[in-house]
Amino acid sequence: MTLLIVGASGYLGGELCRRAVAAGLPVVGTYHRAPGTPDGVDWQPLDVRDRAAVRALVGRVRPAAVVNSASVYGDWAVCADGAGNVALASAEAGARLVHISTDAVHGGRAEPYRDDEVPTPIMAYGAAKAAAETAVRLVAPAAALVRTSLIVGDERSRQIRRCLDALSPGSGMRMFSDEIRCPVDVSDLASAVLELVDSDHAGLLNVAGPDSVSRVELALLVAGRYGLDPARLTVGTIADAGVPRPAVIRLDSSHAADLLKTRLRGVRELLAG
Repeated sequence: MTLLIVGASGYLGGELCRRAVAAGLPVVGTYHRAPGTPDGVDWQPLDVRDRAAVRALVGRVRPAAVVNSASVYGDWAVCADGAGNVALASAEAGARLVHISTDAVHGGRAEPYRDDEVPTPIMAYGAAKAAAETAVRLVAPAAALVRTSLIVGDERSRQIRRCLDALSPGSGMRMFSDEIRCPVDVSDLASAVLELVDSDHAGLLNVAGPDSVSRVELALLVAGRYGLDPARLTVGTIADAGVPRPAVIRLDSSHAADLLKTRLRGVRELLAG
């Protein structure tokens, strides 16, 4: 079974490649600027904004399954149009599709969000990812759509790097105490996605960690993990900053916990010690 991973040079895409290759799957991975590092991957350049190029690649590879993890923050054409192009090509090829979405499709509230909640984005990135979900569900109704949260792991994680930057002397970067998310480990998320590739689950599924933490608490956990001085952290709030981003987004991942063998670990467990 050939697996096509779109956006394979990214952090999640690279972990998906490593795990799929280790499982003995033939893997084709796409990149936009430069190939990724995992060995055993057939690297192919691809601009997901180019519908003809996407269709040509899928037609040539004839994958049994496609995972779309391509995403560029702030780029509507990649996040929304590109997702539609990948979904259309996958449907035409009869390939199983797992699409990676985000908790940013939600506007924020005190209560946790269930799998099937209607998007209420209040920022451009969330709106683009919500549009992507609409396109995927319309074109490939049998696809699995994974809504996830902040992806953590090692220093290659953008979220971990952001915390490390905020803990650097004199950085002045603020971490928000009122921005709550449910971080997920990259290896847990990749394992869950590959389980979904082999399943017949269709529709939305929250796949995030069980711990809800603020950006400040996440940075303090990172400080403890790397032996950094937590006093370096500059604390702020979304309210004071006046930035248009959701505050509290907790994903209820209980369905995923029941459906999948993968155990989604909490960020406190992941970053302890």
